[in-house]
Amino acid sequence: MFRLQGSKVLAVDMTDDAVKAKNGSMVAYDGRMTFKKLSGGGEGLRGMVTRRLTGEQMTVTEVRGHGTCWLADRASEINLVVLRGDKLYVESGNLLATDSRLRTGTTFTGLRGASQGTGLFTTTVEGHGQAAILSDGPAVVLRVTPQYPLAVDPGAYVAHQGELRQSFQSGVTFRTLLGEGGGEAFQIRFEGDGLVYVQPSERNTIAGDL
Repeated sequence: MFRLQGSKVLAVDMTDDAVKAKNGSMVAYDGRMTFKKLSGGGEGLRGMVTRRLTGEQMTVTEVRGHGTCWLADRASEINLVVLRGDKLYVESGNLLATDSRLRTGTTFTGLRGASQGTGLFTTTVEGHGQAAILSDGPAVVLRVTPQYPLAVDPGAYVAHQGELRQSFQSGVTFRTLLGEGGGEAFQIRFEGDGLVYVQPSERNTIAGDL
């Protein structure tokens, strides 16, 4: 259903089924398609309340029909993620599309969300199917094992999946270690067994010089 054309365009082949896509991301389509604007970041009453309280929201469009639609977002790199009953945690701005079999929701992220200025919640995607996530530059997928925990700059974090625990370290950053830091900031520490997606370009944060 999902296939990449190059690294920055996602082609979605549909046979009378549906896909949920980031609003404004469709660049072309053929065949017979209908479009319905939805509120994203979570489904049902809990998702609506969470979005209103935290600002973790996005607008998505349900595309349904028979044919192919092509999606892209500001020439960002696109990464395909296959879910087999597990859960993907992703910043709402980095989620391009999910197939109709996947469920979306929200979850509490604590200091990481505050450090990034994106609210205290992040978007979750779970079930069996495919999702497409965006990154500023080609994403790197890093493996975390019980023997090898991982520390990540919040500005480079995109998403993670698997049985991972998060904790937060303050007062030191990668730039601080190089003598370039200017204040208190955070690192995200992942422990357990899973995958972390990071991008080679840091978004702006409010937690100091990251």
